[in-house]
Amino acid sequence: MGRRCQQCDARYAGQPGSGGCLGHLDGMRLFEARCGLDGTRFSPPVYETVNRLVLPRSGAYLMLVNGQEVFVDSGTAVLTRRGDELRVAHPLGGGDTFTAVELDAEVCERLPRRAYRFRLDDATDLHHRVLVAACRRGFDALAAGERLRAVLDRLAPDSAGGAPRRAATAVAHRRLVTEAREALADGRYASGLTELARRVSCSPHHLSRIFQAVTGESLTEHRNRMRIRAVLSDLQDGDDCLRILAARYGFADQSHLTRVVRKHLGEAPATVRRMLN
Repeated sequence: MGRRCQQCDARYAGQPGSGGCLGHLDGMRLFEARCGLDGTRFSPPVYETVNRLVLPRSGAYLMLVNGQEVFVDSGTAVLTRRGDELRVAHPLGGGDTFTAVELDAEVCERLPRRAYRFRLDDATDLHHRVLVAACRRGFDALAAGERLRAVLDRLAPDSAGGAPRRAATAVAHRRLVTEAREALADGRYASGLTELARRVSCSPHHLSRIFQAVTGESLTEHRNRMRIRAVLSDLQDGDDCLRILAARYGFADQSHLTRVVRKHLGEAPATVRRMLN
């Protein structure tokens, strides 16, 4: 995972997990990692020392940024700034993988000041994964810089959905959505609506309506986006049997997987696999 770099080894020394440097460019560092933290309780607070954008590739966890909770999966990027208070919890277990980009002050200032979480659409996620694959093959500062800019330019604050009138209702709705996303990830995105509603203790109709209102997308759309990204992560890690991956993530068969990937990414799985390896 990544390559050895004395500067990055020194910066990340002592942190749990594994990782490696993808490259340095224009005052920014790219580092890929597999998290070694675990535990369902939030960790003690630490304070950010740099401006850092985390682009998840697999797994899911909870994060507190200055006391604000965010559920992080491959659909959500998180931006933390120097001095932010951070705490994390892994209710589904550790081992999540991600790319960390240390941003220089100029680039960070171009992003919305109050935003700390960003929705990763399908194209942005694929740009990110292709960037990682290209850096693994051999770092080209110009090409990597263009690919990274393509990712940064597409980031938009995650603010979908209308807010309820009462603050307590908004908090309850966000909590329900987080629990549904956790349950989906825990079941490898294969759960049906009735089973999912049972796991979060509400009716299927209520869950479907609230999820759409809070996130701006249906449960089906979210599930398909997340399980495609799980497939992409496995492909990038060396799994290459599409039939096995289709069964692993709840697709009816390989043809179903191919149709869903084409719909979201505009390419067949075999083509995407070549892009990522």
